[in-house]
Amino acid sequence: MAKLYFYYGAMGSSKTANALMTRFNYEEVGQKALLCKPAIDTRDGVKVVHSRIGLQEECILLEELTKYTEEQIKEYDCIIVDEVQFATGEQIDFLSDIVDFMDVPVVCYGLRADFQNRLFPGSERLVAIADCIQELKTVCWCGRKATCNARYNENGIVRVGAQVMLGANDSYKALCRKHYKLGKLTPED
Repeated sequence: MAKLYFYYGAMGSSKTANALMTRFNYEEVGQKALLCKPAIDTRDGVKVVHSRIGLQEECILLEELTKYTEEQIKEYDCIIVDEVQFATGEQIDFLSDIVDFMDVPVVCYGLRADFQNRLFPGSERLVAIADCIQELKTVCWCGRKATCNARYNENGIVRVGAQVMLGANDSYKALCRKHYKLGKLTPED
């Protein structure tokens, strides 16, 4: 029985590396896994999934997957979606249809919440309907579990702005809730 999986974590919790390893594991045993991501994520190329540790693979866009026929989707043993927080609720419902009506597992990786600790639309829908939800953990500079994605600039933590601003270590840092609230990006702050 296929399931809809949601693996979430703060920035730096190796979500993309895990997505790429999942694809490798399927293909290593002779199964086909389709890797995709939402079109909005263009940081490392339009049709590339790239992890901070240097792993990368070509992918298709989630918007393309939604146009696949049932026969095309059933050619795969697994669908893997990276940066799923950027998906729409409708796209998440489509992914659940793949699981429920085509019996193909869908494994999603992404952030749960934005820089203001508000759920992203794709993540919100997954929290509501995913069969399995698991946190991938990382740590704050203090050693506690990091759960917050702090957006920052030269003036410190940014508390207002658009929900989506593409960036990586140059503009985001994973913090524990306490240091996020205090605005402490480092012990010296």
